[in-house]
Amino acid sequence: MFEIFQYQFMANAILAGVVIAILASVSGSFMVLRRYSLMTETLAHSALVGVALGIISGLSPLWMAVGVALISAWSIEYLRSFYNLYSDAVLAIFLSASLALAVIIVSLAGAFNSSLFSYLFGSILSVTTDDVLLIVGFGSVAMTLLGYYHRELYFIAFDEEVAQVSGIPVKGLNFMMVSIVAVIIALSIQIVGTLLIGALMVMPTVAALRFRQGFGKTVLLAVLFALLSVFAGMILSFYLSLPSGATIVLCILSIFMISLAVNRR
Repeated sequence: MFEIFQYQFMANAILAGVVIAILASVSGSFMVLRRYSLMTETLAHSALVGVALGIISGLSPLWMAVGVALISAWSIEYLRSFYNLYSDAVLAIFLSASLALAVIIVSLAGAFNSSLFSYLFGSILSVTTDDVLLIVGFGSVAMTLLGYYHRELYFIAFDEEVAQVSGIPVKGLNFMMVSIVAVIIALSIQIVGTLLIGALMVMPTVAALRFRQGFGKTVLLAVLFALLSVFAGMILSFYLSLPSGATIVLCILSIFMISLAVNRR
């Protein structure tokens, strides 16, 4: 089993996958508690627009994905906060619009190729040492912010109005949270893919919630489930020649099904 670490691309992919698993499960815990799970899918489709623009313009698809995902996250939060629109309605609008825009851009440019396909479903071969350093660097900043503001974010997740009355800068922290999620999603597309990253952020937390522990233990369980899924998915994809992103998601789904069976009540 340890022979996979002899290959640099696998070492890069596993290290990047570990960091992404931690980031996705921790940030996903706050998103799930806020009933904001659809945000992950919406931003993933927005990142796909950035990838398509990057491919046809010759710019970095990864950085274009980061930029478009951030703009979408800020726009969604602005409409929700300042226009008092329903969260699910805003997310549905952006999800549909992003997917339609990405399809149109790709079809007009004839850019549906193997490169775009790897961003859709993930490709371990595309992860470089520079990508790992970028993910680790951002991950350190993101975890520092989430750790520092975890009490405020926890309060906001359960009652946003009371948190705002209590003096917590709710709007600022909401923009910070969606910005972190947007960048995590954009950086994750090389590992899991834009169509599958939402599962890595939502399912570990949902599985952990089935055990009905406190918030801290639930987050730790979600991180554990995400890490197990990444390791198992990478190993299975390597030895069975399976797509890495899809294999990781199926591993997460297996853990979720086990959590349902163990905790039926």
